[in-house]
Amino acid sequence: MAGTLTRKQFEVLEALAVERGSVTQRMLEAKTGHSLGTVNRIVKDFSEAGYIENGRITAAGLSALEPYRAKRAVFIAAGFGSRLVPITLNTPKPLVRVNGQRIIDGLIDACLAAGIGEIYVVRGYLAEQFDQLLYKYPMIKFLENPAYNEANNISSAMCARYLLQNAYVFEADLLIRNPAIIKRYNYTSNYLAIKKSRSDDWCFTMKDGIISGLKIGGLDCYQVVGISYWDEDSGKKLAGHIKQAYELPGGKEQFWDMVPFGAFKDEYRVEVRECAEDDITEIDTLRELCDIDRSYKIY
Repeated sequence: MAGTLTRKQFEVLEALAVERGSVTQRMLEAKTGHSLGTVNRIVKDFSEAGYIENGRITAAGLSALEPYRAKRAVFIAAGFGSRLVPITLNTPKPLVRVNGQRIIDGLIDACLAAGIGEIYVVRGYLAEQFDQLLYKYPMIKFLENPAYNEANNISSAMCARYLLQNAYVFEADLLIRNPAIIKRYNYTSNYLAIKKSRSDDWCFTMKDGIISGLKIGGLDCYQVVGISYWDEDSGKKLAGHIKQAYELPGGKEQFWDMVPFGAFKDEYRVEVRECAEDDITEIDTLRELCDIDRSYKIY
């Protein structure tokens, strides 16, 4: 069983790793959506390789999954959050409390639940306020973005460009409702998106199941959610491409994710990982914040 896992092998082994207890082949059939015959063949191969024993994943099986494990998380948290004024005049948007909890806390908690303990926060606006996170999350490391006020969020990606291998990248102002969308293992680079019949927001264009570009608005489309995962190869390429894009004329005005889906899109194969409307919410306006947390109705 040496070498790279096939997609089906990965999905069976991931299901075993997530469950941890003894899992029957019928259960694996239900969890993976693969036929019982396919599951049987994979389980037989895994048992012979020592990846499975008595319906449980072994240490060797976990080692086989290691190349697919999310090892770190990078939070893009340097911006001003102008659409939440006056709330953000004194508080960075990721630190705004919604129903008693800071927005960023839910995202960090989801990472920790997925076994991701290497966490970086790129900060800029009111940077010192992020120090409060250390009381609850002492493992956080901060990256300073000195250009946050004169450039788009590609400047934050520049600060973190060498940390994107086997990494999640988060917009830090997303209110997560389903922490399970942050997975411990990912087979390939992917970007979360919500299937929509109509959207006026940023959407992905697709070709053969792979993201081919970004556009504003669309019908029967995938609306972008600001959470992505980058495997080792893609993360290595991003380090160089982000710098190249940033240094081009007008490069500082780009959103960071235009790099893999714009000038360098032929270099990447990124899948959409579909999530539900209720899994995560981007609070764009003060009215939306008031609708979610009535304590803000005074504004």
